[in-house]
Amino acid sequence: MTDIRTLLHRSTRELAAGGSPSPRLDAEVLLMNFLETDRLQLCMRPERELTEEECTGYSRWIERRRRGEPVAYIAGGKEFWSLFFEVNRNVLIPRPETECLIEEVLKCCGREAGHLQIIDIGTGSGAIGVVLAKELPSARVVVTDISRGALTVARRNADRHGVAGQIKFLEGHLFASAVGEFDVIVSNPPYIPDDVYPLLPEGIRAFEPREALIAGPDGITFHRKIIGEGAGRLKPGGRIFLEIGEGQKGIVAALFQAKGLYDNIRFRADYGGMDRVAMARKTEKGTE
Repeated sequence: MTDIRTLLHRSTRELAAGGSPSPRLDAEVLLMNFLETDRLQLCMRPERELTEEECTGYSRWIERRRRGEPVAYIAGGKEFWSLFFEVNRNVLIPRPETECLIEEVLKCCGREAGHLQIIDIGTGSGAIGVVLAKELPSARVVVTDISRGALTVARRNADRHGVAGQIKFLEGHLFASAVGEFDVIVSNPPYIPDDVYPLLPEGIRAFEPREALIAGPDGITFHRKIIGEGAGRLKPGGRIFLEIGEGQKGIVAALFQAKGLYDNIRFRADYGGMDRVAMARKTEKGTE
């Protein structure tokens, strides 16, 4: 048998040799998830000895990480908005910067908002739709995705957090499977330009779903479609919130302006200083 201290020390060395940028953190997070415990317990009981079976299972996880598989896929989930979300290779791993998108929706709508109709386009793991349903308990949320596998994950996450009754899950491209008008459109669509994709870290390219990342030569293929179709799917005065990538602020602003049916066009930087969220309102008298 091997104690926690020794196991973490050995695993950290193996991950560092394999090129992990955060070997100690990776080793700890994987062990916490494998043992279904927390960091406090690891720190308080470093002398705890693991069984041979536990050591073998954990070593398999370390080997997967050494080969580049993201920690979240190995552990089966990722924390987002202080909630645990199941993830697998059908969905992107939720990123902290996407919390800025949710913050802006809540800031605009207010946590005490009435019976809002919200649509989350390309929901993936369901992180955005589930959080909005929890934070806005009177809202009704529609989530869409072209991936049946992603919707299965999103449903499980909605069940886990007790909001499945507020959410309708629709398989289809963008708005194709949805009917009616909405108060809020929100999306973290693909926004990686074709020529940038090969430059992404190997762990992303080898494991995360390609179709959830790439968005044409300029990275805004989906923004263009959502902004265009969204004008006909928003109620007058309704709002749209989109996550954007580096250098896309100007072209996304131009898309909103060119449509002629949006006003109050604004942008929000993430906590790293990069423009991350694009927002606009459908004009009160706007019609298609």
